[in-house]
Amino acid sequence: MIQPGPVFLPKGFKFSAVKAGIKASGKPDLALIVAEPTTTAAALFTKNLIVAAPVEVGRTSLARSSGRLQAVIVNSGNANCATGHAGIRDCRRVCGETARFLKLRPAEVFPSSTGIIGVPLPVEKITAQLKPLISSAGASLEHLRQFAEAILTTDSKPKLASVHLGSGRGAITGIAKGSGMIHPQLATTLVYLLTDVVATPAELKTALRKSCDDSFNTISIDGDTSTNDTVLLLASGVSGIRLRSVRKEFDRALLEVCRSLAEQIVADGEGVQHVIRLRIDRAKNRGEALQIARTISHSLLVKTAWAGADPNWGRILAAVGRSGVPVHPNKISIYIGNQMVCRGAVARSFDKNVAHEELSKPECRVTVRLGSGKASLEFLTTDLSAEYVRVNAEYST
Repeated sequence: MIQPGPVFLPKGFKFSAVKAGIKASGKPDLALIVAEPTTTAAALFTKNLIVAAPVEVGRTSLARSSGRLQAVIVNSGNANCATGHAGIRDCRRVCGETARFLKLRPAEVFPSSTGIIGVPLPVEKITAQLKPLISSAGASLEHLRQFAEAILTTDSKPKLASVHLGSGRGAITGIAKGSGMIHPQLATTLVYLLTDVVATPAELKTALRKSCDDSFNTISIDGDTSTNDTVLLLASGVSGIRLRSVRKEFDRALLEVCRSLAEQIVADGEGVQHVIRLRIDRAKNRGEALQIARTISHSLLVKTAWAGADPNWGRILAAVGRSGVPVHPNKISIYIGNQMVCRGAVARSFDKNVAHEELSKPECRVTVRLGSGKASLEFLTTDLSAEYVRVNAEYST
């Protein structure tokens, strides 16, 4: 796993968090980012066709503002999804009131929500706390950490990552939440990426799409796509360094931040005992490798075997065969750690105790070689434990 290093603040951002009474726990549940007037933005959203009100409003706001934002307001404990026209109205009201306090246009305020689906947004509780939320905003690491804590739901801890582009060449810091993507109860993955370089919205969108393809799009905890997933990239421009002049460094740093956050999300998955680093080798192309990786990762039989550190490779082989990818059984090999356990879709003699020990580690390696081409892919996933079932059986009650 990528070990997160020191966290620092790119220039041009302030943060705050307060308790609005949305969460039954009484923990902070309303958070804010305030950015400089020069800030540009790009975002990627859930591929679920059922989307929450803040996703609809956020997409519209980015279009209306031509990719320029000055504030992000996030509530946790309520997804504001499946709430009809009232949910859209309430989301717009929160953005409008925030904009009024900050003397902005409503389209310059970007909303996010995370929590339970199908419950009306307690908009009065939110608007009642906007004034203290805004007045307490600050640019310290403590303010950043308060923001990161306030956006959590079932997470056990916040996710943070930072990378410098080089001396005096700007920086990127990412904040994320997510520990399960459960339909229909949870709306989980929210990611905010902050940089102080100068960039156009189009430049940010290109960089963001590339980084997400090799990070957030190659992980899975349970195979469920949230209604609220959002990855937002903000560039304040305060450093004066233009993205185009540091493009290689920027792309490399952004990918490192995204991968670190993605790994932190998987490692903090609900009830997770084992993180599986699944590698698909010698596939015809990346798309087929990704399809096979997802099929294996979403198999309940495979995931429960991993929960018991059971080297039942037949379940993996069966998942490959039903993935929809045309494979050649006589070319398939499967490895648990360094041990080959299957070759040509036929059992090999292997040490089951060693394989069990590998799968018993907090992080272990499973490799599937297809013999179909030269493409490869690493996919991060998890086991499925009894604790996962308990957490999600009790989530809304």
